[in-house]
Amino acid sequence: MLHLIRTNSDHKDFINLVRHLDAELAERDGAEHAFYAQFNKIDKIKYVVVAYEDEKPVGCGAIKEFEPGTVEVKRMFVFPQFRGKGIAGKVLAELERWAAELSFNKCILETGLKQPEAIALYRKSRYSRIPNYGQYAGVENSVCFEKLL
Repeated sequence: MLHLIRTNSDHKDFINLVRHLDAELAERDGAEHAFYAQFNKIDKIKYVVVAYEDEKPVGCGAIKEFEPGTVEVKRMFVFPQFRGKGIAGKVLAELERWAAELSFNKCILETGLKQPEAIALYRKSRYSRIPNYGQYAGVENSVCFEKLL
């Protein structure tokens, strides 16, 4: 049975899940990984969701304030053997609920062209593609999305 908890970036299960995420991204992104890694530090993230199946941590995601009224979705990950079960969608929905409770009205995010599963998740979750923002402007491998809450 799936169980979600709200925590922060100090949580040991989140830290471990992010290690696996970073290893997977390093493999997918190759030489471009160092560029993206600089924007994916997890210290001081206040809003983290960790997913558990049968008490085992299987996935995570986070949000952080990007600008007034807007949060950025960060560090979405589900272990490969648990993918295809809707876990990422449930983590994302919980992050969106939390953002709305905190009075944010929009979520934005960046993902890579080499992550088609992530792109499919965001489209299925009613995110719209937007021009690449901030540090991702002009980066060919980046794809940015937004969703109004």
